[in-house]
Amino acid sequence: MSFLSPWFLALGVAAAVPLLLHLLRRRIGARVEFPAARYLARAEREHSRTLRLRNLLLMVARVAAVLLIALAAARPAARLFGGGHGPTAMAVVLDNSLSTAAVQDGRPLFAHLDSLAERALSGATTADRVWLVTADGQARAGTAAELRDAVRRISPLGGAGDPALALARAASAVRNAGLAGQQVALITDAQRTTWTAPAQLGAVPVVAWVPAGAPPANRAVVSADAQPQRWTPRGAVSARLMAQDSTTYRIALAGSTLARGTAAPGEEILVRATPAARGWLAGTVELDADELPGDNVRYFAAWVGAAPRVRVAPDAGPFVASAVDVLRGDGRVAAGGDVTVAPADEVTALPALITAPTDPVRLGAANRALARAGVPWQFGPVRRGAVLVAGDGAGATQATLRYSLLATGAARTDTLARAGAEPWIVAGPGYVLVASPLTPDATTLPVSAGFVPWLAGVFANRLSGDPGRVVSAAPIQHLIWPSWAGALDGAPGAAGTEFTAPDRAGTYFFTRDGRRVGALVVNPEPRESELARWAPADFARLLGGHARAFTAADRFAAAVFDVTARRPVVVPLLAALLAVLVLEGAIAARGAGGEG
Repeated sequence: MSFLSPWFLALGVAAAVPLLLHLLRRRIGARVEFPAARYLARAEREHSRTLRLRNLLLMVARVAAVLLIALAAARPAARLFGGGHGPTAMAVVLDNSLSTAAVQDGRPLFAHLDSLAERALSGATTADRVWLVTADGQARAGTAAELRDAVRRISPLGGAGDPALALARAASAVRNAGLAGQQVALITDAQRTTWTAPAQLGAVPVVAWVPAGAPPANRAVVSADAQPQRWTPRGAVSARLMAQDSTTYRIALAGSTLARGTAAPGEEILVRATPAARGWLAGTVELDADELPGDNVRYFAAWVGAAPRVRVAPDAGPFVASAVDVLRGDGRVAAGGDVTVAPADEVTALPALITAPTDPVRLGAANRALARAGVPWQFGPVRRGAVLVAGDGAGATQATLRYSLLATGAARTDTLARAGAEPWIVAGPGYVLVASPLTPDATTLPVSAGFVPWLAGVFANRLSGDPGRVVSAAPIQHLIWPSWAGALDGAPGAAGTEFTAPDRAGTYFFTRDGRRVGALVVNPEPRESELARWAPADFARLLGGHARAFTAADRFAAAVFDVTARRPVVVPLLAALLAVLVLEGAIAARGAGGEG
């Protein structure tokens, strides 16, 4: 027996009222002899047994009526006649995140999960409403047979998904179904990194199945990145592995092996390369397969092109010229005129790294040159006084002399750094504009340790090669379509609209006019490689007071619909209350007739 509103049981205290009234009706007084009334006393003694029995029956009936009212208000439910269940809203939450693909006892764990999901759905009747919710948050409604077919078509995702959100959506669907019977059946690997906070389920009962025993040991590639994203043509690949001991790895780019080696747990891998291939290329960092193959490969992408040919104008300053010489000696740039570094008044064509003029007298010529080159910015009033610069590669840079940057058009631009609240470095198609001269008396940037890497990034990422960049995402992550892309592996998109990353890890290329202009790199979340699990009792506590967790398949299957196998017994209680009231009325009426 269980109660849906147990606080109404407190009404049972009112059962003491009829008992009290019964006791108060007992008359205690002095005996007075009255000869004329002696025959009445004799009659009373003869009928006292009948009167006491009638009063006792009235008291019992009235106490029973109050108790029945309290029980009915508490909405009790109980298993009647040992089987079946009333109409029920039931949602099966099937965790198909990447971690459920781990092989345990020679079989993928997910194969056991989906068989349990089918078994849970098989107990539904035509009077029930059922749903199937997966880790990607997708909820399917239908008949039990339709949902069992859907279970057979489900496979593990390429990433974590959001099983906790799926559980919340399942509970919401059940609560809003309008049926008295409600239940959620959760089938999961109970991964600790997934289930981190108590579930918000309200009063919906949950039965969960979680695997017994420790999870298998796992190795994984948890990070892989091209440094920088655009190679000209030299670059590096950095990676990090998760393992319990030393692990061998392979790094490949465009199908060709760049390196093989062995890394200790937690050790950073850094491999430098100068590939022969050009353009946007896909790469991988790979391990030998283990019990969870889905995280043994991690993807990255890079643009590889020839070193940009850079010309430095004399008035750009000696520090810029020296930095470009360093990059030229490292093979990162070459001599030539493809990219110009110059003050604004000397710029005649793009692409260019444009600085503010060193002499304020040349400000008018600088603004006219910017307009002729199609740069949608102008220099405004001069600003003096040291101010901290924050932004792209600026580090702890200060600017002591700068000009206000004033936008003159609506063209797309990026603000790379700010001096206080004002733009200090802005960029757009074919240009990067700095609001100060690159000289030590105007800014500390050219004498900082980060100046040469910053300059290399400007040439490689902003002023040379194809447009676009690498977008990193987890499977099924929601993203905003980039303005520089027309399609993703043949599927078109519109700038600024939302789209969803594929549910499988890999490298997908953005294109424009049939040419690759960037890459979408999809990888599982690193936390998905940590397979530690909750113990059943701890997991039930995490889910809340209405949850039970099982490791035995038979006990879990028996518990599904078990909560709802208890039928409401309010109607029988009300029927009993009506019978008691009729009986009480009959007894009271007979007593009144007898007294008359």
